[in-house]
Amino acid sequence: MAQNRAFVMGHPIAHSRSPMLHGYWLKRCGIEGSYERLDVPPQDIDSFFSGFREAGWIGGNITVPHKTAVIPHLDHIDDAARKMGAVNTIWWEDGVLVGGNTDAIGFLGNIDELAPGWDKGKRAVILGAGGATRAATYGLLSRGLTVALCNRTVSKAEALASHFGAGVSAHGMNALPELIAECDLLVNTTSLGMIGQPPLDIDLSPLKKDAIVYDVIYVPLETELIKAAKARGHRSVDGLGMLLHQGVVGFNRWFRIKPEVTGELRQILIDDIRAKTPGA
Repeated sequence: MAQNRAFVMGHPIAHSRSPMLHGYWLKRCGIEGSYERLDVPPQDIDSFFSGFREAGWIGGNITVPHKTAVIPHLDHIDDAARKMGAVNTIWWEDGVLVGGNTDAIGFLGNIDELAPGWDKGKRAVILGAGGATRAATYGLLSRGLTVALCNRTVSKAEALASHFGAGVSAHGMNALPELIAECDLLVNTTSLGMIGQPPLDIDLSPLKKDAIVYDVIYVPLETELIKAAKARGHRSVDGLGMLLHQGVVGFNRWFRIKPEVTGELRQILIDDIRAKTPGA
């Protein structure tokens, strides 16, 4: 059995591509270790953590539905996890079990790679008010942008705006045309446009020519929003790189080596998505 054992834990977990990502890095870095899928139902989370130290795990990723439920089992959480109210990565630090959230790092690393110079802009509009919205908002505020949240249920956007405070405003979808006319970056953090979900039906014609469009969805690899943005000549960013870039931080925490996000790795995941998802 490999001595350096990390994991991704969720329920269900069979769909996770994280083992492919970290398995690639383990091989490329010549590390003897493993990264395993753990299907842990909510009712079993207490027993999982009661034996965590003895099990010899060096850390892991936490996904749905455990991102909040793990917090009481940790000794410490970092500022990002505290602000986002969720943990997606855990690791040992001098015998202390620490939880963090790397989603904002993934969000920023992806757009830094695919649309360099994007943060010269000042105004962002984000569609949605869920977990991905929190990560995007946290990341954008750290780069000095103001954020306008648009959501069908305005109260959810208002709660998020109140949580983050200065620099974040909340709006209904009826305000979208006016808001995107002034924005430098439009971000979709809803599930609309994902395979199996209803389409995201918005008009991009008010967008400025140099505005960037970012969709956190990566199944399909090119959403209708991204297609529409490209057709209008906008720079666009798909969501696959978020998975790649957020993974770098956890891998570095566990195995003490910072891996690279390569074109080869991106293509491996693209090929897997296309093979397993008709229409992707």
